[in-house]
Amino acid sequence: MKDHMTYNKTKNPGPKAGARAVALHMLGRIIQKKHTLDEALDEAFAVDAPAASLEARDRGFARLLVATVLRRRGQIDDVLKRCLSKPLKEADPRLLNILRLGAAQILFLETPPHAAVNSTVSLAGKHASQRGLINAILRRLDREGRSWVAEQSENGAAEELNTPAWMWQSWCEAWGVDAARQVAKCHAFEAPLDLTMNPRAEAAVLPTELEATELPNGSLRRIAGGRIEDLPGYEEGHWWVQDVSATLPANLLLNTLKDNPQGTIIDLCAAPGGKTAQLAATDHPVTAVDLSSKRLQRLSENLTRLKLEATVVKADLRKWQPETPVAGVLLDAPCSATGTIRRHPDAAWSKSPAEVERLSTIQEGLVEAAVEMLAPGGVLIYCTCSLQPEEGEVRAAAMRDRTDLVHLPVTPDEAPGFEGAITTTGDVRILPGLVASSDIGENSLPSGNDGFFITRFRKS
Repeated sequence: MKDHMTYNKTKNPGPKAGARAVALHMLGRIIQKKHTLDEALDEAFAVDAPAASLEARDRGFARLLVATVLRRRGQIDDVLKRCLSKPLKEADPRLLNILRLGAAQILFLETPPHAAVNSTVSLAGKHASQRGLINAILRRLDREGRSWVAEQSENGAAEELNTPAWMWQSWCEAWGVDAARQVAKCHAFEAPLDLTMNPRAEAAVLPTELEATELPNGSLRRIAGGRIEDLPGYEEGHWWVQDVSATLPANLLLNTLKDNPQGTIIDLCAAPGGKTAQLAATDHPVTAVDLSSKRLQRLSENLTRLKLEATVVKADLRKWQPETPVAGVLLDAPCSATGTIRRHPDAAWSKSPAEVERLSTIQEGLVEAAVEMLAPGGVLIYCTCSLQPEEGEVRAAAMRDRTDLVHLPVTPDEAPGFEGAITTTGDVRILPGLVASSDIGENSLPSGNDGFFITRFRKS
């Protein structure tokens, strides 16, 4: 039972001890302080001198180690419970995180046991009692842990263990147990890298140059790992990073506006800009609106690299309106982001039902503002990268009850590769695992895509 190491090329890594110390710091920030994985990573390398001095390979291992703990947290905690005399909730948080890091290396990352044990014990510093306990537990995991993990998989418990109980229950109620299990299986592995090709690029980089395979929608998929900036075609602006599922909302909007090829489009909550780039690569004037200056800066930098143009506006869209009503609005609403857990494993453990309820209220207000931006006959795409029905199906049902909106069902010919995601109501519910697995050379990529909900309306 191992994680999908082809993504990171760090099998049997043997990194510097500093990488594990950085991983411990990051894990504490994520689990105890509710920071995101990316926030914890940026913080570690920005403020911690030893972390900043790590080589790229060791930085990659630190991130991989933390991500593996987050992806396999339920399984890891389950085997640790068998080795501890007291409940996990009573354990010292730092000690528990140290044990989690050691268990991840032994059970999922194929780190040589002696290296995993010795390096993990060293994280306890001068706490002799903890050092002895860590050593004993990890050596027991080396002897018995793999059989316990195999048992978790064989009896179907692994996926439920790795998913917070409230989230698992909501998916089972919405999609059924089998679908919930398939979703959770996708979350156990690092996501591949999906690229959207720039139709305005002067020349096209070939899939073979990127060691990639083409997906049904035209996206290219390659194994993740290494610096994105070093890939062929990056500097030239031939492509941008965008999950295959995330391409569909903009494509649906553009298809609906094909009889108005120069109508103005507003991309709301636009950063970091993948959908903005899709829209800007056409003849449509595009305005990208977002509240975050930092995220908008990244969007602007991406547009510059891609040689694409859009008007960029920093504003609270609930208070902002265009000078004149527009032909199309794409609202990728703020949400729980449970559809992106395969890329952001921290999201599984940082969200709650209360957070979903809070965001649902925000989404309602954003829809109201988006409708006001549309000219009569204008098209609204509402989407979220959430697996929670409250942020998708429930919102779409409320929109269908509006007298000023006409629902436009999505047809199979509009959604190549996603035909199976079209619901009986004509909306799109994309679950992780819909996109078929791909083979790239000697490496096999597991099925995977972000979860999305998409619905489409015309203003009456």
